[in-house]
Amino acid sequence: MIPSADLDSYAEKMRRLVEKGIDFEVDARFVDMLAPRNSRILDIGCGIGSAVSALRRSGHQAYGIDPTRAVLDVAADIFDKGWYRQLAVEELADDRLRGEGLPGEYEVILMSGNVPAFLSDDALQDAFRRVGGLLVDGGLFVVGTTVGARGGPTAQDAAAGFTGLPLKNRFSDWHLGAFDKDSGWSVSVYAKPGALSTRTGPDGVFILKR
Repeated sequence: MIPSADLDSYAEKMRRLVEKGIDFEVDARFVDMLAPRNSRILDIGCGIGSAVSALRRSGHQAYGIDPTRAVLDVAADIFDKGWYRQLAVEELADDRLRGEGLPGEYEVILMSGNVPAFLSDDALQDAFRRVGGLLVDGGLFVVGTTVGARGGPTAQDAAAGFTGLPLKNRFSDWHLGAFDKDSGWSVSVYAKPGALSTRTGPDGVFILKR
């Protein structure tokens, strides 16, 4: 992990933005659209925890991990501290998560808000490998990040190629905008091979009989 500067100030800034009503749940709405009901979802680098809270309200078993105590303290103040754990991406493993009282496998894993920018190329590849080991068959890894920064889509695709998580879709924002060479932001959806069970069937699909 590449050190970040002044995380206490960052945590307080994010707290103020939440209090002002800034929308920090758009990534959660994107994930909710993809996830079967009552999915197990892990947010890597969850920050102040807004996405986890939104996914919880949508009925998912969502949890967040972050290596930084300052932002997790904000999450604990605003939301439920039981949803969050102080863990770094390099600590991700099913036995470690179970030891923390979290599920050991997931339907969806989210890594949003430029988390990849704080990882070296080797660390990003290791993160993809670890995520692949935690996803169920057909599970999704959703990554949102700045295109031109360290850990952008080119580096993600390289890491995915080494770890067996092929790219399924890529967008320019959380609203399914088309991605092209001029896009400044990317939302990439990688999928573990296999079929993701929807249990009771796709939501809102009522096929008429002939």
